[in-house]
Amino acid sequence: MRVLHVITGLGAGGAEQQLRLLLRRLPVRCDVVTLTNPGTVAEGLRADGVHVTHLGMRGNRDLGALPRLTRLIRHGQYDLVHTHLYRACVYGRLAARLAGVRTTVATEHSLGTAEIEGRPLTRPTRALYLGSERIGSATVAVSETVARRLRDWGVPAGRIHVVPNGIDAAHFRYDPKARLTVRARLGIAPDTFVVGGVGRLVPGKRFDALVRAVAALPGVHLVLAGDGPERTALAALAARLGVTDRVRLLGECAGDTGAHGALAEQRHAPTVPQLLSAVDVFVSASREEAFGLAVVEALAAGLPVLHGPCPAVDDLPAHQSPGALRCDGTPEQLTAALRRQLAAGQRRQPPPAAVGHYDITRSGELLMEVYAGALARSADRYPADHPHPTPTERARP
Repeated sequence: MRVLHVITGLGAGGAEQQLRLLLRRLPVRCDVVTLTNPGTVAEGLRADGVHVTHLGMRGNRDLGALPRLTRLIRHGQYDLVHTHLYRACVYGRLAARLAGVRTTVATEHSLGTAEIEGRPLTRPTRALYLGSERIGSATVAVSETVARRLRDWGVPAGRIHVVPNGIDAAHFRYDPKARLTVRARLGIAPDTFVVGGVGRLVPGKRFDALVRAVAALPGVHLVLAGDGPERTALAALAARLGVTDRVRLLGECAGDTGAHGALAEQRHAPTVPQLLSAVDVFVSASREEAFGLAVVEALAAGLPVLHGPCPAVDDLPAHQSPGALRCDGTPEQLTAALRRQLAAGQRRQPPPAAVGHYDITRSGELLMEVYAGALARSADRYPADHPHPTPTERARP
């Protein structure tokens, strides 16, 4: 089987990192097309031996990208096209149909109640999403919460399949040597209490509230891994609060210690697993999440976690993630919760059951089941003696 994955971009985001991790587990030949931004994850995929093509799309309305993508799909003779993120789902489904590929699967990574991929959900955005979804074979939701949102939108339940995000827990195991190394590199004393956060620096992550909370706790440090449009504003906020020496914005950090981790070492930035070994508590103050992968990674590192809405935790029974504590994202609540963690001291716990539930190997197996079902349905719809849809069939919902 040959599968083409089409994704909007390959910067260091959660969906992008998840794609790379999955491709290491899928027992099929996979190529990748990124519409824009062949960033750090593209480097990692190529280091893994995956063929990555940059389509060079200039914006959402660059309609010239559609025939280019169609030709690429037709030339590759792919059995299945799998799309990721909004723009790639819209263009990728249509291009696959025009290229004669009968089976398309789309993963919905970032659907919230009022936002998609951090952008407001407008009526035209929703209409275009639903229109393109109808020409696909199956839609994958990364959590039960996202599956419920899709059903509420009107996507038929029979087309929705839950394949949760996954991690390789062994990569995030606590490493006391990495703790000392990273702290020394950042100029942080071994006994300093350090708060950690990971994610795109965008308003919805509410890292500004975390900066304010740490500023209210003398001697406590904050380390954030990630980049984005809010970086300058967060640095300015730390300066206004007089805590520049206690707040470190590290920029993009590699998600694991594999081949791409070596690239991070060359740039003198810790990987995310190394960073999690170096901190004492992890905070995810996001206004809304579609999954919450960083929370699962922190739990795998044995960290106590303070979090806002997080389907990865909220969708499971509470006893499966005892180290995760719900906390709203106001600076006052975060300050109080962090003060309690500070009083409790620096403690690591064994990874809870939730970490095993989100094993990446299991996610890969579930995805292969979705592929098999989608291919079987396509074979029923288009028999072997009529391998490609006619123009009339392409227009059929």
